[in-house]
Amino acid sequence: MIGGLFIYNHKGEVLISRVYRDDIGRNAVDAFRVNVIHARQQVRSPVTNIARTSFLHVKRSNIWLAAATKQNVNATMVFEFLYKMCDVMAAYFGKISEENVKNNFVLIYELLDEILDFGYPQNSETGALKTFITQQGIKSQASYLISKNQPNVVYCGTHGFLFVFLWSCFVLQHHTKEEQSQITSQVTGQIGWRREGIKYRRNELFLDVLESVNLLMSPQGQVLSAHVSGRVVMKSYLSGMPECKFGMNDKIVIDKQGKGGGSEDVAKSGKQSIAIDDCTFHQCVRLSKFDTERSISFIPPDGDYELMRYRTTKDIILPFRVIPLVREVGRTRLEVKVVIKSNFKSSLLAQKIEVRIPTPLTTSGVQLICMKGKAKYKASENAIVWKVKRMAGMKESQISAEIELLPTNDKKKWARPPISMNFEVPFAPSGLKVRYLKVFEPKLNYSDHDVIKWVRYIGRSGIYETRC
Repeated sequence: MIGGLFIYNHKGEVLISRVYRDDIGRNAVDAFRVNVIHARQQVRSPVTNIARTSFLHVKRSNIWLAAATKQNVNATMVFEFLYKMCDVMAAYFGKISEENVKNNFVLIYELLDEILDFGYPQNSETGALKTFITQQGIKSQASYLISKNQPNVVYCGTHGFLFVFLWSCFVLQHHTKEEQSQITSQVTGQIGWRREGIKYRRNELFLDVLESVNLLMSPQGQVLSAHVSGRVVMKSYLSGMPECKFGMNDKIVIDKQGKGGGSEDVAKSGKQSIAIDDCTFHQCVRLSKFDTERSISFIPPDGDYELMRYRTTKDIILPFRVIPLVREVGRTRLEVKVVIKSNFKSSLLAQKIEVRIPTPLTTSGVQLICMKGKAKYKASENAIVWKVKRMAGMKESQISAEIELLPTNDKKKWARPPISMNFEVPFAPSGLKVRYLKVFEPKLNYSDHDVIKWVRYIGRSGIYETRC
């Protein structure tokens, strides 16, 4: 599938190189550097074809991850692997930077040996990998590597590769038979994302509904396009091998309950149903039960994980309405007035509000008057940036600007780019609600009531634009 995997810094220097198939030569490393990293024009496409070789690449801060192949591969699977590789590296040594990659090159090669086999992705679950790749990563400017099994093992200099390799062999040889069988069953067994024997003093479960609302609105207030992309992110600290059941106000489930005589319960709860257009799940979810019962049943991994992603386009709650008014006064002056209205409950507070109002390239000066927050004209970005720390629901605020323009002979009219907005609100714009979250563990003596559960909703702006 993947012929080779390369990690570059921003200069094009190769930090990690692993070739899995003979059809990928060493010249592929230079081809990507010359045609993508050092290209004269910015490369926008994440897929680049060079001399019958396809390079699928992602960028994290100043680091490039590129997968090379000459076969007709499934591009989405390769990108899913690259993103998963970024998550695994971040779980081991934190931020993905040039310094961290150089300090942890031994660990990265060991991870690649476990995750990829002849170019085919294998087990990439962080929890499973940490059972047999036990050393911790070097974070930021640290110059040592401590193993979980022996706190006196230190990695230093260029001789660290051989030392860590020999130490890893020593640790594996001295695992008990029980530990070795546990690792084997986890890697090759049915539940590869969770090991047995996990114990916590307090059983806790955190669930975050994170949504990004995207909008394009006309100057008259007509919605041209709108959709919400959401994620359900969980963090579980549960003992044993529990089974969790998660329910939401999905339209299909609510309709089934209504036909079955449970419409009164739904009406009492006051939760309207939402229509989910498409969704994807973590591998721990039992898809057969979701298809038949529309219930999300799973044995959770230990720690952080993303349970599901979804997308919806109907009945979206638009947190803010932007009302622009632009008036041209002659050829050397513009009058701009922008009103923002919050469209949610008055008891809720929106935070991190930022409105970006574009200005013409010939702008010479700007005078601003805003009722709330702070506004500033940024000449380098050709925009007025208006920031408001907090804003309650069912409120409105406005900003007025007088823009002075330089005289020009160009008769071409100003294109009027859309006004963009950023914000964060404490609810789900799609209307998604968690109906229940249950935990069952028959082997250990704790019930669903003994588990402390936390649920949080966060809605953020994606591309939230209004034409003016």
